[in-house]
Parts: sequence; C-alpha cells; structure tokens
Amino acid sequence: MKVIVLGSGIVGTSSAWFLKKQGHEVIVIDRQPGAAQETSFANGGQISVSHAEPWANPSAPMKVLKWLGKEDAPLLFRPRAEWLQWVWGLNFLRECTPGRTAENIRQIVAISEYSRLTLRSLREETGIQYDSLSKGILHFYTDQREFDISLPAAKLMRDLGCPRDSIDADEVVRREPALASIRDKIVGGDYTETDESGDVYQFTTGLADMAAAAGVQFQFNTTVTRLLSEGTGASAKITAVEIIDAAGRHKTLRADAFVVAMGSHSQTLLKPLGISLMIYPGKGYSATYQITNPELAPVVSLTDDGYKLVVSRLGDRLRVAGTCEINGYGRELNTARCEAITRRTRELFPGACDYENPVYWTGLRPLTPSNVPYIGKSRISNLYLNTGHGTLGWTMGAGSGRAIADIVSGLQPAVDFAFTGMERKTNKNLLLPA
Repeated sequence: MKVIVLGSGIVGTSSAWFLKKQGHEVIVIDRQPGAAQETSFANGGQISVSHAEPWANPSAPMKVLKWLGKEDAPLLFRPRAEWLQWVWGLNFLRECTPGRTAENIRQIVAISEYSRLTLRSLREETGIQYDSLSKGILHFYTDQREFDISLPAAKLMRDLGCPRDSIDADEVVRREPALASIRDKIVGGDYTETDESGDVYQFTTGLADMAAAAGVQFQFNTTVTRLLSEGTGASAKITAVEIIDAAGRHKTLRADAFVVAMGSHSQTLLKPLGISLMIYPGKGYSATYQITNPELAPVVSLTDDGYKLVVSRLGDRLRVAGTCEINGYGRELNTARCEAITRRTRELFPGACDYENPVYWTGLRPLTPSNVPYIGKSRISNLYLNTGHGTLGWTMGAGSGRAIADIVSGLQPAVDFAFTGMERKTNKNLLLPA
C-alpha cells in the first residue's frame, strides 16, 4: 500500500521505518525543515519504563491546587477561555482515582517495555549513535511522604515485570556519587537497571536518514491543511491530504492509508472529521549545559521527584528537563521556569557545568488525561492514530511505530495493550523485529 505518515518526530519516523520494512510505499510530511524539530528535539533523554506513573494520580488534585499561580511550579495549570482545556481538565481529574491510575500504569508499562526492547533491537540493527547510556534510571526523593507514596507504585511496576527497586538514601548516593552534595536531604529512591538514556534528536534524525536511503520519501517544509474524505459511516475513507509544499503551492496527495503522528496538533487536524481526541498540549522545558567538570556530573540518568525534573548525561552535555505548563499552544520561554531549572541543577551538581550559558528550549507534549496514547484505528477505515504520548514519546516511540505498522498491515501487535479501535487480545510474547 501507499501510506502517508503525518509527522516526523520519533513516533512518526519510527512508524515510517517499520511501514517501509513491511513493504509499503511511504511518504512522511512535516512542516519543519527536518525530522525531530519539535517535541522530539530536546527532551529529557530518558527511555524510562520506570517513569510510568501518570501525572493523573490520587495525589495530583491537591498538588495542582497548591501550585496554582506559582510561576516555577512543576505542574502549572493556567485557566483559559478554551473549551478543550476545561474538558481535558475534568477528564484528568477522573483519571486520578486509584483504580484508573493502576490500570493506566499497566498500559503505560506494557507499551513502554515493548518499545524499549524494540529500540534495543533497532540500535543493534542500525548502529545509530545517539549518546546512549544503558546505566539505568535513578529516581530520588527529598520528601518522606512522597517517597512513602511511591512504594506501592514501585511494587505494582515490579509485579508488571519492570524491575523498579526501592532503595534507601545511602544506596541512592552509592549508585550516583554526584548526588553526595545533597545526601542530607535525600530520604530514599528507586532504581531501574534496565532503563536507558540518549539523545532522541540524534536517534530520530539518524533513523530518518536511513529510512530515506531505504526509499521513504520525506517532504519537509510542508504544511498539512486538511484531510479529504468521502463516504459516511462504515464506508467513510480518507482519499487525500491537502498540503502547502515548500514552494508555497497547494497540492493534494493521495494514498491508501494515513497515519496521524502530529503530537499536540493531531486533535486540531482530526476535529473537522468528527474525531475528537482528548489531547491537550503540555509545554515542557529543558536546559542543556556544557559539562566543565566531568567528575562532578552524573552518569546515571536521574529523576528529581520534588522538582519533577529529569537529568541525562548526553556525551559532554547535561540535559535537564521537566515541568509542565497547561497553557495552550504557545512555546515562548517563561524566564521564571527556566531560572528554576538552572537554580535546581546548580544546587544538585555545583561546579559540574557552565551554568552561565544554558540553552533553553520548550516543546509541546501531547498529553492525554490518562497519559495513555492513542495507537490504532480511528473510526475511518484507512485513518490510523499514533499520537498522545505525553511525556513519554521517547520511551514509547520505537514500539509505537512498530505497533502501528503491524496494525496498518492487518497484523496483531505482539504486546498486551489496549490499542485504539481494536479488540484487546492478550499476547505476552514480545516478537521483536528481526
């Protein structure tokens, strides 16, 4: 079949790669000048199955209320006169019950573990270099109550096959000596040896280059204006995508199937077709610092629970990312939030980096209220979804691409996950690409 993939972040590029491997003719369309130029450009760098607990959990409502109006809050909800934001917020609150949180963790762990194994296979197959480190992820806590709350979630993840081990403060510092300067503040942590880190931009652009060499056609600097459909009900289908190409010309491109992997912008594209996705952008921040004293910088990828920040060593750079701002589609930098990241990083690793010249960035994470993405079929027979991965696009990206390629090809993905528009079939045997 001829398949058009809309979006060239880690999710869209992985989808294109696996679709091509299954013998399809593939075209990728993106408004940016190259792959991974938006949300996949400068994220926290973690491939973190252990970070599967969603933002929506029983402790979230009180935290959100406490953080309202605080410019440097880890999660900042800015109320807007916008229907989608309020409906999304109500659905978010509904997902905060213990039962829903537990089920969402199960879903996130399943697709994340599948994706991590798929990424490992891809790395071996392609040889792409992306400053990857397979040293696990260390999650540390500076609040005793938050650490106590984390213990049941860690146990649930262990029960689901994710080896997230709860450890004491001394073990935290033993595993990452760069945290010694705040040993007196750490109350505990957990460590997942199988998790990884790496530069998603380097990986995605490398995979896009290899996909192009294999015959995937990338059309960059191309804006998608709408999807054209015909028929109604069960006979409805997408016939073409309308675009404005790099030369400013309006065109329509026809195909047999279409995969929407446009992150936060997927909802806007699909709404005119009567497909309402519960996706809202969460503006995330990152700061990249040049490491000046390697011995003082961490090697293990870290999650700072109190500040909702992740830290990854990317070669001679330190990437620190996190916080979330629910405030529409704007990507302007908030100085207070940027400075809060640098202030905390300097506190954690004094003397490790050049803190006077950080490179700040923001990206729009496509958040679903549950943090579980849409992967699968839409109600239109030849229109497929691969979007809504929230804060875990890098973690879920490779596996999501593999899964959607199977679904487009009429196959059942080899992972027990509630794929959109499909009957759930339990399959505990992970069948990775050769």
